[in-house]
Amino acid sequence: MTVRLTPARRAGAVGVAGAAALLVAGLTAPAHAVGYADPTISLSATHLTGAVGASGDPAVTVDVEQPGVPAGFLRLRVLSSSNPAVAAVGDVRQQRTPSGDRSLTVRPRGRGYTDLTLQVTGRGGKTATATLAYAASARVGGAPTTRYLTGSSDASAAVDVGGGHVLVADDESNVLRLYDRSRTGAPVRTWDLGPSLGLKKEVDIEAAARVGDTVYWAGSLGNNKDGKYKAERNTVFTTRITGSGADTEVTFGTAHHGLREDLIAWDAAHGNRFGFAAGAANGQVPKRVDGFNVEGLEFAPGSTTTAYLGFRAPLAPAVPGGKALVVPVTNMDRVVAGTAAPVFGEPIEMDLGGLAIRDIRKNAANQYLILAGSYAADDNSDPYALYQWDGVPGHAPRKRVDLPTTDPGGWEVVVNVPDLRAPGARVQLITDSGSADLYGDGEEAKDLDHPEWKKARSAWFTLGPKRGGHR
Repeated sequence: MTVRLTPARRAGAVGVAGAAALLVAGLTAPAHAVGYADPTISLSATHLTGAVGASGDPAVTVDVEQPGVPAGFLRLRVLSSSNPAVAAVGDVRQQRTPSGDRSLTVRPRGRGYTDLTLQVTGRGGKTATATLAYAASARVGGAPTTRYLTGSSDASAAVDVGGGHVLVADDESNVLRLYDRSRTGAPVRTWDLGPSLGLKKEVDIEAAARVGDTVYWAGSLGNNKDGKYKAERNTVFTTRITGSGADTEVTFGTAHHGLREDLIAWDAAHGNRFGFAAGAANGQVPKRVDGFNVEGLEFAPGSTTTAYLGFRAPLAPAVPGGKALVVPVTNMDRVVAGTAAPVFGEPIEMDLGGLAIRDIRKNAANQYLILAGSYAADDNSDPYALYQWDGVPGHAPRKRVDLPTTDPGGWEVVVNVPDLRAPGARVQLITDSGSADLYGDGEEAKDLDHPEWKKARSAWFTLGPKRGGHR
């Protein structure tokens, strides 16, 4: 049968055929013909640090989006590395987060810096890029169990707040930082106490001790590195801790300014036995054998009022090989509360093999660990050791372990004290890495431009058998 189309029917048929042709063309046209918008890419941090051979290095979260396109359809890749000797394209690992974002970690192969260019490709072939500035420090001893506390390199004092977390001070700011002890990464929370203290410059926090929910923090009390007196360093203050772990809260308590002068006057009244006045004189740098510098603070056995001040300098006598010095303050609670002048007890001199006190910490059983180090070095150029003590004046401490000095940073902080009677007891220490050249460019860590690249190192040590000293 022959069908003849009228002009009207012919026009309609052509319209249907044209529509069908357009539909087919639309299905087979290139994706970019649809007109997709450009994708976007954003990073949770634009700077990241890691360490060669480390485990659990921090990650950066990458958020990729394209309007109207599910994130799962977007492709993220590392386009290039400016320094493959530090980290090549293949050294970057990518994982999906529960929220659909990408999490990137880097396994560096060398020390230094590299810029990693990231690219997201969306529908329509549209792309966007971002740069992750990455810095890798060198491999250290015990690398798989080493952790790094980022955001600051100058850890100088700390207290355990329970729940696997530690509250850390540094000597370059008045900020307290809360870290997960088991992880590498940035602080969980921070508290800037400068406004509460009424200070713009750093206290040079060097020591801390906890009594119940009160933490005592002490500045170095000494001159700065140029031998100049800075009033901010002449500070002892308290904070109150509530909660624990990641839920820890910190509130400012009270502060005392003037313990330095009180110590100098006390020493002068006793014949300048330790040379405090000379050690604190204008022009005298604090980290000398005859200097004036406090770095340890802990309370006497069973006491909530008598605090032991541990000195980095001077030694007693103030000659190489001299003994480490502890001066008790028998009413520290009232001194910091502002209700009494300090009363000093009989000074304690202890043989730490010519080393000075860099930290002192005890546990609930009144077992003490003394972190001993050089009165002079800010790095790993001189020996460090851990000594056990019972806190009793006249009883000699006993060495438990010599600490390694092959890696950057000086051992500065005892996090807490385990049961020292237990075989194989392990203790966690933290370095002050502020003077360390972490990335091989000659730049001290404290002077790095980006806080994400600043970091202190945390490591665990097994205590050896007791050697010498008092039981």
